[in-house]
Amino acid sequence: MAISEKLLDKLVCPKCRGKLVNEEKRKSLVCNTCKLEFSIVDNIPVLLLDEARAL
Repeated sequence: MAISEKLLDKLVCPKCRGKLVNEEKRKSLVCNTCKLEFSIVDNIPVLLLDEARAL
């Protein structure tokens, strides 16, 4: 199950408050401004800066 567009519209990057892009193949959300990738675990986005990966 993918993240709904309605939910994705409400989610923002915890660092810059920018828009997140859903990368379904990688099961993650990406902030192109900060160049950070946030994992999606069991259909729940993990929006913790300590857990983010730099791109």
